[in-house]
Amino acid sequence: MKKPAAIIMLVLGILISLPGLAALAGGAVASAVGSIQGDGYLTSGTSRFSVSSFALTSPRAEAIGEDVPGRLPFDIGTLRLRIASMIPDKAVFIGIGPQADVEQYLSGVHHSELLNIRQRPFRAEYRDVPGGNPASPPAGQRFWTASVSGSGEQELTWNITPGTWEVVVMNADASSGVDVQAQAGFRSDLIRPAATGLLVGGLIALVIGIPLIVFGAMGLGRHAGRSPVGPSPGGPAVAGPGMAGPGMAEPGMQAPGMAGPGMQAVPAAPGVAPPPQPFTVAAEDRRAYPARLFGDIDPGLSRWMWLVKWFLAIPHFILLFFLWFAFVITTIVAGFAILFTGRYPRALFDFNVGVMRWNWRVAFYAYAAVGTDLYPPFTLKRTNYPADFDVDYPERLSRGLVLVKWWLLSIPHLLLVAAFTNTTWRWRADNTFVGATYEQSAGPSLLGLLVLVAAVILLFTGRYQRPLFDFILGIDRWIYRVLAYTALMRDEYPPFRLDQGATEPEWPGPVIPPAGAPPAGAPAAP
Repeated sequence: MKKPAAIIMLVLGILISLPGLAALAGGAVASAVGSIQGDGYLTSGTSRFSVSSFALTSPRAEAIGEDVPGRLPFDIGTLRLRIASMIPDKAVFIGIGPQADVEQYLSGVHHSELLNIRQRPFRAEYRDVPGGNPASPPAGQRFWTASVSGSGEQELTWNITPGTWEVVVMNADASSGVDVQAQAGFRSDLIRPAATGLLVGGLIALVIGIPLIVFGAMGLGRHAGRSPVGPSPGGPAVAGPGMAGPGMAEPGMQAPGMAGPGMQAVPAAPGVAPPPQPFTVAAEDRRAYPARLFGDIDPGLSRWMWLVKWFLAIPHFILLFFLWFAFVITTIVAGFAILFTGRYPRALFDFNVGVMRWNWRVAFYAYAAVGTDLYPPFTLKRTNYPADFDVDYPERLSRGLVLVKWWLLSIPHLLLVAAFTNTTWRWRADNTFVGATYEQSAGPSLLGLLVLVAAVILLFTGRYQRPLFDFILGIDRWIYRVLAYTALMRDEYPPFRLDQGATEPEWPGPVIPPAGAPPAGAPAAP
């Protein structure tokens, strides 16, 4: 498939699937609401409203269904209000009338208009309209479409009809000081049919859109496939002749007191303690994780450009929003493929790695490191950009792990990532139409704070503190390893290790002493 065709398919699939998913979610919510409603009403919690004026009115509303001709043969909606005065033996009045008539009745009367209601804790906001006393009690007015008054709890039921209406709550004797408890309820015969329509429409859109996304992603994944380049960024380095680094011996040479496989230990100089033996690590601990993140500081980094990078990166943010949506869809499809075949489709794998790579380049540029002034390229492929990300393709994956690793097994890492990013999750139950509500909130993150500190230091000194940069890259590396694991790309569990630095660390192999050599740490033979 040619690249332009793949892009068109991906874009069309996203544009069709996004509204389809929204319709499906809306249909599910409407279906749940219809089930909760049953033959009764969806009711709010009971709240207290107290004003010192003579009347409490509902917020100003636009006209409802002005173009609807007459009464429809089905119930659009029914509003139910339950009001009780908090003053013992005080009669209360509730009325619904045309807004123009209500405003004429309350013209020159001191009243309060309800503007907004906030929960947790409950707080009502009002607009106080100054004035005097009402000319007559409200029950004597003839313009009310529906009204009720009396002592104790009063219930008003009104079938919603086209027009511009206003709700008024007063003391029945038109005295000042309205103090009531109120509860609102709503029912409609349209909720279940609307839910069915949304569900059917959403499913049709997803049936059309998801295959387009998958085929488009596969086409782009084939184009973003790995080119025949050298080792992945951060891979272990091998020292050749004349390239020995600190703590490394030239080929054919050996440090005193150290022995390698098949090599005779060289005794230490007389009176000099032998150097400590390198720490022996398990094979699974010394291997670099197969998801590798790289980032290098731009030597000519601007002092001030980080202030506007987030703005310059807006085109990338927009594209990444759609790419991450496709990423989620293709990951779900890949999960089913792994479950039945044990293999991650290569083209989808390359596409998803490309999305993560694109995201990391933008993050490195704009907000997660601000380590370069070079604008990120608009591509899924690997480039010579100073930030890169790659994941080794697995030939086989566990069919069983695909069911649990993306959520259950990842919980310890997700908690740590939440600590790095300071994303807090809260469950709370409110007395609303649908009962419990779910909220996600986020605050300043540890990673964001570190990047901000590094950027401020850069602003005043012109230097990016290397230790701070290494620590930031270690957090980024941890996050992207966990992301690769939860996206089903690898079965190897991410290490609980903060590998700092621009590149992946080198992990030495275990030291195997020759036969007859003294144990590690033992004094050398004289």
